[in-house]
Amino acid sequence: MVDPEVTVNGKRTAIGDVPVHTTALDWLRGLGLTGSKEGCAEGECGACAILVARPGVETPTDLVAINACLAPVGSLDGQEVWTAEGLGSAADLHPVQREMAVRGGSQCGYCTPGFVCSMAAEYYRSDRACGGDEHAPNGFDIHALSGNLCRCTGYRPIRDAAHALGVPPAEDPLAERRQHRAPEPVATQLTGGGREYLRPADWTEALRLRRDRPDAVFVAGATDWGVEVNIRGVRADCAVAIDRVPELQVLEFGTDVLEIGAGLSLTEMDRRLAGRVPLLSELIPQFASRLIRNAATLGGNLGTGSPIGDAAPVLLALGASLLLSSVDGEREVPLAEYFTGYRQSVRRPDELIRSVRIPLPLAGTTAFHKIAKRRFDDISSVAVAFALDLDDGLVRTAQIGLGGVAATPIRALRTEAALVGRPWNEETVHAAAEILRGEGTPMDDHRASAAYRAATLGRSLLKLHADSLEGARA
Repeated sequence: MVDPEVTVNGKRTAIGDVPVHTTALDWLRGLGLTGSKEGCAEGECGACAILVARPGVETPTDLVAINACLAPVGSLDGQEVWTAEGLGSAADLHPVQREMAVRGGSQCGYCTPGFVCSMAAEYYRSDRACGGDEHAPNGFDIHALSGNLCRCTGYRPIRDAAHALGVPPAEDPLAERRQHRAPEPVATQLTGGGREYLRPADWTEALRLRRDRPDAVFVAGATDWGVEVNIRGVRADCAVAIDRVPELQVLEFGTDVLEIGAGLSLTEMDRRLAGRVPLLSELIPQFASRLIRNAATLGGNLGTGSPIGDAAPVLLALGASLLLSSVDGEREVPLAEYFTGYRQSVRRPDELIRSVRIPLPLAGTTAFHKIAKRRFDDISSVAVAFALDLDDGLVRTAQIGLGGVAATPIRALRTEAALVGRPWNEETVHAAAEILRGEGTPMDDHRASAAYRAATLGRSLLKLHADSLEGARA
């Protein structure tokens, strides 16, 4: 095993003797690359954004923006990263930097390097081709900047800079870099202060570590664990990175099941699905920000057991199950039976989530309603996912997943029973909506009152009915 090192702006650099909980941001700033800043330390402001090389969807390599404040530096062992300093210089600005400058996209400059990195990732996105409701004529998806905050410039000049970008010329070094494979993950052992950061060589070793190291924290995208480290000062004697284990990177459509690896980033999952699961396509744009989705995984979101995680209600509505693995074998558990209490589940201490399995064919009428104080990049007050099959005006099947209304994500079983076998009309829907209002045990907190949560549950079913009728008329 070689000493951990990272290729930073084209230069191979040893990670060196640093505490194992050191973030990529702190390590980069220690190298003098101070463009990336710490703003929130929890992945909400984007001031820390950097670019990393990842296996591509349309090209051998994609350049992906992530929050350096959340990523452990050990997770970058053997990888390539670029900071704003590596994109251009004062004498030779990168096209993104030039447009930000000439269009007034920066005032104090604190957030600018993060914007530049997020914008550069979108600039180099290989399937950026055409306009649309959420895209500029140059194909730029402005939601690529949804995880970047600016407190003084305002967003119009930043948007103008994004919309002015052309296509990268063929001789652009980073455009050319996309045509070559991204670095493979390497086995990593970073030690210091009696603690370890490990990246197992393969899935077999990961499962062995899960069995033999009960003290270990297993980390995928680190979008949750990184917050614990930064904000709460949590330290683990042993952290094990499993985000890039090949067995966790699968996405396969079978004849009767779709299997999604637990370590696949949400962005890559979405791009590889290409709209073939409409309910997941509704979920993804409302799940945190692009910066978070570039690292976050389904396995991590479900592994935390949060009652307000956005993925669980959708997967419950899809009838998903989890494949749990240990050194002793594998077992498949329906997601509806997985959660047992607040942040608790049936997963044993020696098990890891290997994949999510969604039965096929999919229901024909689906919707995801996320109720939050902001439209994007916010935590749900209530999340509701619907998957119904309608046939000749009757509800043949109904699955409804709820989040934010109980100690765990739940299925709305009583509401489902009130719908199945009945006409899909106002009488049925209004009766079922009253039942839906009483599902779960919503509580008062700083996000919403119990009464508001109950009301939004009922309204969500009425909205689904109205939308379905409107779609049938279109």
